[in-house]
Amino acid sequence: MCGIVGYIGGQEASGILIDALKKLEYRGYDSSGIAMICGNGAGRELVVRKSSGYISELESRMERCGARIGISHTRWATHGVPNEINAHPHTDSGPSLAVVHNGIIDNHLSLKEELIAAGHEFLSETDSEVIPHLIEEEYKGNGGDLLEAVRSAVKRLEGSYALVIVHRDHPDLLISAREKSPMVLGKGVKESFVASDVTALLKYTNRFLFMEDGEIARIEKDSVKVEKLDGTPVERDWTRVDWSIEDAEKGGFEHYMLKEIFEQPRSLHQSLSGWRSDEKNLPRDLVQTRLVRIVACGTSYHAGLVGKYLFERFTSIPTIVSMASEYRFASTTKEDPLMMFITQSGETLDTIMAAREARKRGSRTVAITNVVGSTITRETDLTLYLRSGPEIGVAASKTFTSQLMMMYLLSSHIGYNMGVISREEYRAVERGLRDTIRSVEGILDENDPVKEQAEWLKDFENAFYLGRYINYPTALEGALKMKEISYIHCEGYPAGELKHGPLALLTDRTPVIAIVSRDHTYDKMLGNIGECSARGAPVLAIVPEGDREVRKYTDRILTYPDPGSMYSPISVSVLLQLLAYYTAKLRGCSIDKPRNLAKSVTVE
Repeated sequence: MCGIVGYIGGQEASGILIDALKKLEYRGYDSSGIAMICGNGAGRELVVRKSSGYISELESRMERCGARIGISHTRWATHGVPNEINAHPHTDSGPSLAVVHNGIIDNHLSLKEELIAAGHEFLSETDSEVIPHLIEEEYKGNGGDLLEAVRSAVKRLEGSYALVIVHRDHPDLLISAREKSPMVLGKGVKESFVASDVTALLKYTNRFLFMEDGEIARIEKDSVKVEKLDGTPVERDWTRVDWSIEDAEKGGFEHYMLKEIFEQPRSLHQSLSGWRSDEKNLPRDLVQTRLVRIVACGTSYHAGLVGKYLFERFTSIPTIVSMASEYRFASTTKEDPLMMFITQSGETLDTIMAAREARKRGSRTVAITNVVGSTITRETDLTLYLRSGPEIGVAASKTFTSQLMMMYLLSSHIGYNMGVISREEYRAVERGLRDTIRSVEGILDENDPVKEQAEWLKDFENAFYLGRYINYPTALEGALKMKEISYIHCEGYPAGELKHGPLALLTDRTPVIAIVSRDHTYDKMLGNIGECSARGAPVLAIVPEGDREVRKYTDRILTYPDPGSMYSPISVSVLLQLLAYYTAKLRGCSIDKPRNLAKSVTVE
């Protein structure tokens, strides 16, 4: 969602604040702003600049004033339309202090009424604007102690927030606070940073401290001190993040998404290699369960759906997959499930809240995430890392296939240790995954046929994706990728459900992308393709290399090196990512930053 950056040190703040903010563009935004303390002594002032649209517009409005401290923000609208007035930072009445905020303040209306009655005037439609005015009230009443003013103010906030505050009369101090929204502190040499994501700061430091809920930080150039809201000091080790700045750059590719698609052979290798060390440390009691429940959102939910087939195949344990946003409101089960939470960022608030609910219910919990030190890692009993490297494009690609790999590895590990599958079957899974990586390499080496099909697909406005068995979730993910970045309305369906509604929508302007596997669903899928063709719908079939039968039903075909039907979701997903990418590019869409979407959904 919103991106936040704060800096204090010896360098010109404006350049760092803008540069770091650009690294957060992938989170999605509609406006941006910056606040700095410029000048000295009696001439010191709080300078605020805002802009709707892209950060480049904000950059054009800025002047360098020699500031050594400041905050910046990209806004993703939740309260109030996208415009300059609603953009952050928001200020108090002076203005003498500025605040950037990520989250939602649930009780902002009652606080606003109280502040208006006390003489405060509001300019924006946002919930965030109550925060600087609330701090101002507390600051006036405590003799000018900024840390205590922020502490008192945030105790009155209900909802979620990640905050950074700068004050004209405190040119050597930033204050940050967190509740249910991510915030990370960074430390350099005689300079300190704060941001909503480590990727913003990789250029400047690899030492990070992840704040937790109910904490407040005093940030100076030479020191960072974190406390609980009750004043209890927090002693926590700083985390070294070994992602390089090159990992977070485009590296010669036109878009981050294309770079990340092509990184998948490497990211899959990294996931597989990392698993070997993780596997040795897995607790034995993972096998002591009669029910597995996977909870996730969006693309991660689709990985969980593939996981359901794999857990039931390798462990014979019934497996349920739930949307994180719905899990908290569902009735509890009599079984004691092993709970798994999949989130790329580790900061998806719906997933975090579901994990907290699961722990409250006494369940054993496992997190699968890509970000070391993220919130989900502190909310679960065990964390398995994807090791995919930073993913900047809003539409997930390499982290999805690494999530799938983790589903194969974890389910087969548990199945082997339960005695459901043999040692040879367990070893065969790793061999199958290695074959799958080679399949992905082959797809990426020969992608001209995908470009040809994208040229055909780009002029349609609706499409269906069909799959069966383990490739039904692949169809869902393929449809999601296409709608996310090309804005073509797509729906994924189990192919067997065609007769229960979707057939009514098929015309010669409704293409069907059909995923065909050489397994027990093969003949059924051929029949489904025939059904679609008979109703005039053009069909693009996704099939393993060497297939001859499908050509009797459609002449539009994309093939991929066959790693075996069990592993086809990874290979097919890469093919469908490329199809979505090239289609979106031909349609002139904003691929890395699709409209209205954010990479990390940190509000409910």
